[in-house]
Amino acid sequence: MTEVRFYQLGRRPLAEALAVMLERMLGRGQRGLVLAASQERVESLAEALWTWREHSFLPHGTAADGQPERQPVWLSTEPANVNGAQVLFLLEGAEAPPEGFALVAVLFDGADAEQLGRARRQWSGLKSSGHALTYWAEDERGRWTKQA
Repeated sequence: MTEVRFYQLGRRPLAEALAVMLERMLGRGQRGLVLAASQERVESLAEALWTWREHSFLPHGTAADGQPERQPVWLSTEPANVNGAQVLFLLEGAEAPPEGFALVAVLFDGADAEQLGRARRQWSGLKSSGHALTYWAEDERGRWTKQA
């Protein structure tokens, strides 16, 4: 079964937390599919990933760029794994089957009641399907800590 990690955002904005995770994933030689709930979110993340660090960027693409097979990170609202990703990032309630991925990271804003409710429903559904689930939250310094 696919490992699924739930990440409750608390201190950092979504784009920053995602960028750090993508940077680590790319450092491990993996590819990622980032599934957003809206096209507006895809576009804002695409812009943020180009400029998130002053002297670097995270290589990525969207449907507007084309050639998904050449993109180490693919941002989309569609769950098709068109870039051969090993890691799936589900943002703000976006859903997709975890099968075919080594890891699924579910990111949500813990202060947003709607996102929290969707994350709880996702947790229940994935748990009943037999996936290995872990829950992480940001501590006061912005580090991820595994919750019991």
